[in-house]
Amino acid sequence: MMSRISRRDFLDAALGAAIAAGISQNPAKASVSGKVNTMYIPAYDTESGMCLRGCRKIVEVHKRMEMPATFFIVGKRLEENPEEYKQLLDDPLFEVASHTYTHRMFVDHQWCGPCIPIEETRKDVIKSKKYIEDVFERPVVGIRPVCGFSDGYKSHPEVIAAIKDAGYLYISSQLWGPDLSMPALLTEPFNYAEQGFPDIWELPGHGWHENLLKNHNGWGPKRLTLWPPVMPEAIPAGFVKTVKDEFAVNRVFLEKAIEDNKPFVSLIWHPWSLYELDPQMKMLELTFAHVRKLGLQPGTYADLYKKVSGSKG
Repeated sequence: MMSRISRRDFLDAALGAAIAAGISQNPAKASVSGKVNTMYIPAYDTESGMCLRGCRKIVEVHKRMEMPATFFIVGKRLEENPEEYKQLLDDPLFEVASHTYTHRMFVDHQWCGPCIPIEETRKDVIKSKKYIEDVFERPVVGIRPVCGFSDGYKSHPEVIAAIKDAGYLYISSQLWGPDLSMPALLTEPFNYAEQGFPDIWELPGHGWHENLLKNHNGWGPKRLTLWPPVMPEAIPAGFVKTVKDEFAVNRVFLEKAIEDNKPFVSLIWHPWSLYELDPQMKMLELTFAHVRKLGLQPGTYADLYKKVSGSKG
């Protein structure tokens, strides 16, 4: 029974325990007994000039806690600081994937604006992949387009074709709940066979775009949640303002993914926004310690692609 301890006291205690676990030389010891089949993928949309300072601290936490991650990076942002990004992210723990070259929309979006012509999309996805590969000297297999949608690119085979022709193997574009609502539900991977592309996989993201959860975009109140809500426990009463409150939202998705035996769970994070609320990245320490405790299997989107596609490459 939780009636004898307040939610605030509980989260304070959890924060202290998680940070202690994050300092451990062997964070795997925090795992509980018993096998959990659900993967956990930390992923970062590295999209603005302010992301570099966030990535410095993020990488420090990941290396200390031996936690893999996927960094979806915008080509133009990488061009601004290729040497430092390579120094930070050129590590076996990390997958570096595309977040487009220009950070422009490939499909019209009611919140994020109009799209560029399909000819520009083709050029963008090719240029992004090539530039990231030139910097990191390894293949780029995935792309996360800007903003995302409720059903990925199911209604836009022309965009899937452009991405396939550029040489990508997976897309991560299903990043919203039904009817462009927040949060994005715990949807599972699927391929685009119905659109004529059985070898191209959609690997969704889950939860909130945490920059919206904190009002870091400056949008203010918006009609973002679904009625009636599918996951009311994941909808806070107001904008998140503390590390502990953000972790309280994160753990809903982590625990629900295990409860529902989902193949994976991955939250939608942005280095610039994470840094704005939490420069020391204590939320990451808290979340990663909980991941270890729950027994989730850490990995990258490239790992997930290999698992669902049967690829051995």
